[in-house]
Amino acid sequence: MATPTLEPDVKPVKKAAGKQPLHYRFILATYRIFAIAALYAVLFGVIAYAFVMGFYAVNTTWAAPVILTATDEKSLDFREKLITSQQSIEDLKVDAAKMDAGLKEMRSHRDALLALEPEIASAIDRERQHNRVDAPELTALDRQKLADDAQTEQVLAQLDGMQANIQKDLASGLITKADAASQLAALNQTATSYTDSRIAQVLLTDTVLDKTTLGSTTLEALEKQAELRSEAAQLDVSIQVADQELTEDNRQISRLHDAIVTAKQSPYYLNATGQNLLNFAFVPYDNRASATPGSPIYDCYLNMIFCRDVGTVVTRFPGEEQALHPIFKTQIRGFLIQMDLRHAESAKSKTLFLGRKPLLF
Repeated sequence: MATPTLEPDVKPVKKAAGKQPLHYRFILATYRIFAIAALYAVLFGVIAYAFVMGFYAVNTTWAAPVILTATDEKSLDFREKLITSQQSIEDLKVDAAKMDAGLKEMRSHRDALLALEPEIASAIDRERQHNRVDAPELTALDRQKLADDAQTEQVLAQLDGMQANIQKDLASGLITKADAASQLAALNQTATSYTDSRIAQVLLTDTVLDKTTLGSTTLEALEKQAELRSEAAQLDVSIQVADQELTEDNRQISRLHDAIVTAKQSPYYLNATGQNLLNFAFVPYDNRASATPGSPIYDCYLNMIFCRDVGTVVTRFPGEEQALHPIFKTQIRGFLIQMDLRHAESAKSKTLFLGRKPLLF
């Protein structure tokens, strides 16, 4: 009979609680550390983001550097307008010079015409005075001439009978042919003198008419006087219009000069015409109190700490500019300033601070 084999009473050995393998414990510890680190990193990031948002929401000293070049669209547009304005000024100056020369010539011509008017008026007065004096005498002479011509005409009526008598005496031999020719020539001379006297009487009548009425000479003088006055009046109108145009041209030149002077206060003018590299920065209206000329400029690490003095504010420009907030990325309004930077790299920073360090270090 077989003897039963006694098996030892072996109980399974339970692993002690918390006695995981080493690599398991390492992975678990690493996971916990990573989770805690990630949690704190997120928390720190949220706190840092909130701090940055709050910092830039309340800070009134920051400015955003702006890099302008001569090839920027605004600079090119500004330069084109500046050249156009300068060309307009030159054109207006040429027109004003021509207008001024024309005004001088018209005034000189007008003065010459007005100087002639008293001479014409004086000549007309003298002629009228002479007519008043000469007209009665010439009228009396005309009447006397008519009477003389009437008597001469009576004498001429007898010449036909005298001529017949001369022919009879020549035929009867009482006178010679020479005597007859001489007597006939005397009679013909008398007739010719009568004709000349009649012509003189007609001319004297015309002269009396000229002296007693407005003759052609007086009318011509009056016509010239009227033309002179009309031309002088037209010159007055032309001078007035030209003077107004010249005044307006000068005002336009002055306005363009003022516009250019104002434009020279723009950063785009300095940028478009300057040879040296200039540095500018955008300042929102809320930060304008810190953007005074001569104020120090600070460049900071992480945009707010460990700051160093990198330059000063040179000037501020009056024109309004619009830009994106460097942190919030929203549209904001403000103005530009010119900076004198000792460190050129600071012009590439996201923000700079004006007047003082933002966090005292």
